[in-house]
Amino acid sequence: MSVVFDEKKNYFHLFTENTEYVIGILYGKYPLNLYYGKKNADPDIRYHRRYYAFCPFYDENGEIFSLDTVSSEIPCFGSGDLRCTALRIKNNDGNSVTLVKYKSYRIFGGREKIPGLPYAEADDRTDTLELILEDTVSGAEIHLYYTVFERTDVISRYVRIVNNGEYPFDIEKLMPLALDLDGRDFDWISLYGSHSNERNVQRVPIHLGSQRVFSRRGYSSAQFNPFVCVCEHKASEDKGDTYGFNFVYSGNFLSEIEQGQEEKTRILIGLGDENFAWRLEAGEEFRSPEAVMTFTDKGIGQMSRNFHKFTRNHILPKPKKNYRSVVLNTWEGSSFDIEEKTMLEFAIEAKKCGIDMLVMDDGWFGRRNNDKSSLGDWFVNKEKFPQGLKSFVKTIKSTGIEFGIWIEPEMVNPDSDLFRAHPDWVIEVPGREHNLSRNQLVLDFSNPDVTAYLKDIFTKTLGDVPFDYIKWDCNRHLADVGSNYLPKNRQKETAYRHMLGVYDLLSWFRKTFPDAVIETCSGGGSRYDLGMMKYGEMIWTSDMTEPNCRTYIQYGSMLPYPGATMSCHVSDPNGDKYEMDYRFSVAIGGMLGYEFNILTVPEEIKEMIPKQIAEYKIYEPLITNGDFYRLVNPDKTGCSSYYYVNDDNSQILLSFIQTTSCKLKNRKFKLKIIRADKNAEYIDRRTGKTYSGSLLREGIEKTVKDKYFADIMYLTKK
Repeated sequence: MSVVFDEKKNYFHLFTENTEYVIGILYGKYPLNLYYGKKNADPDIRYHRRYYAFCPFYDENGEIFSLDTVSSEIPCFGSGDLRCTALRIKNNDGNSVTLVKYKSYRIFGGREKIPGLPYAEADDRTDTLELILEDTVSGAEIHLYYTVFERTDVISRYVRIVNNGEYPFDIEKLMPLALDLDGRDFDWISLYGSHSNERNVQRVPIHLGSQRVFSRRGYSSAQFNPFVCVCEHKASEDKGDTYGFNFVYSGNFLSEIEQGQEEKTRILIGLGDENFAWRLEAGEEFRSPEAVMTFTDKGIGQMSRNFHKFTRNHILPKPKKNYRSVVLNTWEGSSFDIEEKTMLEFAIEAKKCGIDMLVMDDGWFGRRNNDKSSLGDWFVNKEKFPQGLKSFVKTIKSTGIEFGIWIEPEMVNPDSDLFRAHPDWVIEVPGREHNLSRNQLVLDFSNPDVTAYLKDIFTKTLGDVPFDYIKWDCNRHLADVGSNYLPKNRQKETAYRHMLGVYDLLSWFRKTFPDAVIETCSGGGSRYDLGMMKYGEMIWTSDMTEPNCRTYIQYGSMLPYPGATMSCHVSDPNGDKYEMDYRFSVAIGGMLGYEFNILTVPEEIKEMIPKQIAEYKIYEPLITNGDFYRLVNPDKTGCSSYYYVNDDNSQILLSFIQTTSCKLKNRKFKLKIIRADKNAEYIDRRTGKTYSGSLLREGIEKTVKDKYFADIMYLTKK
């Protein structure tokens, strides 16, 4: 078992292959986190008694003990811990003072499911610790779950709250992950951005006070990502204590870090309190989304590899085939201007170029000729497709190519049959003017009638259509958040219930169309998170396809997320063969696709496509399943370099990208491939040159040129 209880000390030990987490029960009441770090490090995991002036304490425990100085597993609001807290419950008396005490525990193999939410799947070495606590005043019974994913050095945490009292209460704040680290000398790394500029990397020292990243937008957002990393100041790619945290959820979140008078750094991950509350009636229960954490003493790169492996093995849907289809998406090539004849021409030409799939984007339904109408009217446009969708798709597939289709189920245009029939089905606040974005409103997925309608209309429209792929888009954030369906005392549940409805519809699509791949999208990467990755094999990384910007976006994306999730398209190089090769070299950092008008692109560009695809398919197993190592940071140099390597180090894909931002003329980089076998020889299959493993470990030299460029090496053992 990876979870062990020491009855003499009242300690729980959670073990992964390389880490240990220790929980102690102090005075038989208070669960404390005593240690998280390297396995077999022989740490001092005793509770250290501290006292600071003005810290409140319970007389029965003596004034040397205070909740304001201990490392609580679930710090509660108002009962003596005056730092940021993980749980706040407003009880029937009207106050929000909360205190939970230990009651019992359970250790079991595998894990419990979290109904209605995405969660990491167990394997044969997954074990779970359940701590059961109670708040006797509110009647809340709190179940803390710690699920150990031993092979990936990841521990997940989530909370179940049961109302065992006589009266309802309100959950006002819930953070399923709370961790206090000894010391203050840490940096934290987060990802920030905006539409078409997602997941830029920020690394700053943690200071006294509170620091946070968050979303109030209804979705996890491009502005801040739920992932955060806390590391030693000296931590590099391959050295230093590094802690990674993330949230398996796609809605509003809060990732919070605080330092105060005590020599500790507190990290909280969860739902926050600004855009979340939940009323729990007597006898009801609530389950939180899952948060995950990992530790390594081998630097930021190993933290990334832990999360990559965890996501591939426990989050992403199981592959339907042993390769990813290379797609041609129609959006940048034809926008809304699609119809049967043009799409058939696209398919024929794409097949000639070795492309596996045509994905028909926005414009196939209702009276959709621009973004002003017909969202919500999910019936085929008979003017564009007079024989219907089923007949059209069969014709497309008769060319020997797969077919994918675009949908945006969460949205509705005011100019739509659906909105005219059900104006009360949108998220809105009575008396307030509708807040439009891209001429659309958000359907209220907290209302089960809405999701039932969508399941019905998509069954009628797509049920007999032999498609292979769905691109699921989401092109605005939530504002004026309110529900015509929910009662007044549950309005603050709207955003959370809406996300549960989104997950419900995504789950329905996966069950109803089990052979279809789902690519999720939110104006690009505005919902790039572990929650979406549970339902979609990949995510459209960004609407920004220009390779210079994409290099930075992909660098940040790979900090917590694997290349297997990253949808990367080659867009129109404007007839420039050099540019076409450069765009391809950037795109093969993840899952390759194309995004331009295949009918008008010059022949010399078109001739490059089948060669690129054939080359990519050699590399794809490495990109999908290989270990990823960063070598050069584009934020510091304007150049990016990384490599993928397989388990036995026999195949290495090395990439060096010099962006247009690089000003380091004639600068030389040594790219050290530490995973190369020093006793072996490798051949670069692109050039035929041979390199010793020891030379690869010492470093391949690359020199900055006058013009942006990309250099790819595919090295295999001789």
